[in-house]
Order: sequence, then structure tokens, then C-alpha cells
Amino acid sequence: MSQDNIKAVIEALLFTSEKPLALEKIKEVLDNLGTDDIRSVLGELTSEYEKANRGIRITEIAGGFQMVTPVEFAPFLKKLYKGRVIERLSRPALETLAIIAYKQPVTRFEIEAIRNVNVDGVVKNLLDRDLVRISGRKKAPGRPHIFSSTRQFLEYFGLKSLEELPKIENFPVPQGVKGEQDESQKSA
Repeated sequence: MSQDNIKAVIEALLFTSEKPLALEKIKEVLDNLGTDDIRSVLGELTSEYEKANRGIRITEIAGGFQMVTPVEFAPFLKKLYKGRVIERLSRPALETLAIIAYKQPVTRFEIEAIRNVNVDGVVKNLLDRDLVRISGRKKAPGRPHIFSSTRQFLEYFGLKSLEELPKIENFPVPQGVKGEQDESQKSA
């Protein structure tokens, strides 16, 4: 198979896939090509799309590769899909998901200790949406479930890996949150 045909096949695979494709999955289809060769072709395609300022890009997400649209085209896509219902995560779900992402593996009790509210329903919703998973049981009384983020979490937020999460120390600490002293404590 010629280099152009290999590019076309990889492009077709990415275009038709609903989820990011891992190098190993592409290799299964193109069994005569190694992962380094596939990565090289993906790099060429990525460069070609960017140089030509095309309406799609290839990006690495959640351990795989996927075709995406550049962020500058978002206003046009919003107009196209304005009638479409998008299931957004609620604020409690986002807060709980952030705790799981940064503290994982974490128990429901540990999440509740941080949020100061019952999180049973929120965790169930996140499990149902496959954004978190039960990754085991803690060696503690009652052997509670421990929760971790999933590959779907990475896909939902467009991350290659958890290392791409913003550093927690870069977030401002709101007034009244543990770890921050108020003015009366500072002067004492």
C-alpha cells in the first residue's frame, strides 16, 4: 500500500470513529504497519490540516487520536446545532467530578467530607454517564468503594491524560474554604 493510501485509510478510520482511536486499534486494521509508522502518518496528516487551515484537526485525546474542529469555528457550529439538546453536567456533578479527578482513588465518604453534602445521587449519575468508575474497595472498615475517572472523562474534557488537568495550586481559594485564614486569624 502506498503512503497516500495509508494516509487515506487512517483518515477514513478517524473520520468514521465516534471515539478516539488508539494506535493499537489502527495497527490492527493496518497490520503491516508499526505504531511508529502510524504515529508518523498521523503527524503528517496533522501538519497538513493545520497548514491548509482546514475545518478539522487531528488531536490526541485519552490515549487515542480523533478528528475535531478548531475552537475558532465554535460559533458557527453553535448556530448549526442550536436546537440540539446537550446534556450538561450540573454544578454539583462538576464539583464531585473534580474531586474524583484530583483525589483519585477516593471514597464516597471522602468526597462528602470535602463537599459537605450527600453525593449518592451525583455519583450514581457520573457512574451512569461513564465519567467515573468503581476502581476497587478501600482497605478500611466497611470496605467502601473507591472511585476513579474513566477514559470517557478524558474524552468529555478533551484531555490526553490526567497530567493535562490544570494544577490545583493555580486555582484561587475562595473565602471561608479550609486552608485559608480570615483576617481575624492572621492578626492573632
